[in-house]
Amino acid sequence: MRHFTAFLLALTLAAPLAAATRPDLEALMGREGLQPIQLKNIDLAYARPGASLATYRRIQLDPVLVEFSKRWDPERTGSRLKISTEEREALRAAVARSVREEFARELQATGHYELVTEAGPDVLRVTPRIYNLYLNAADAGTVPRTRTYYSSAGEMTLLAELQDSTSRQTVMRLADRREADNVRVERANGMVNDVEIRTVAGAWARVIRKALDEAHGIAP
Repeated sequence: MRHFTAFLLALTLAAPLAAATRPDLEALMGREGLQPIQLKNIDLAYARPGASLATYRRIQLDPVLVEFSKRWDPERTGSRLKISTEEREALRAAVARSVREEFARELQATGHYELVTEAGPDVLRVTPRIYNLYLNAADAGTVPRTRTYYSSAGEMTLLAELQDSTSRQTVMRLADRREADNVRVERANGMVNDVEIRTVAGAWARVIRKALDEAHGIAP
């Protein structure tokens, strides 16, 4: 299993993780009585004993929370990269939008599951969160006042909560770290060249969809 950073579950589990060890992390993933399971292409997966995804045919997809790596400090002393708070928030919003759009696309790709906005007895609430996003920077050079931000490899971590939408009881909790190369944001126009982010987000969403398929007996 790949290494996880200590702050992986900080916002969702509301616990101090500054000195989290592997047992600490596993204990936090297992809160609310969840037990470890094996899920292909996911580093850590925990599920509630006896719970089944077969109950759910519709999905309520929450907005995506994005947290930059604690090491990402584009305004540090001596750095060539200086961005405003507004630019930083624009980057965060762009990544969140891309991840949510890709989750929505992938979860509906086969037509078996419908996205809805309200809770219901057959509605699974999916809350994706992106942690440890780290953006490097390099001057574009030939275009005045243009700067390109590059994402370094190995700096994008997912934490996803799957909950029963009516009881708000956690059914499954997933954590996974992926590499995302060549993610570019053009400062000149604020547009994100986010093919890699969408590729990674789509892969994560596909894991959830396939888990639903398996629960419903739908052949791959």
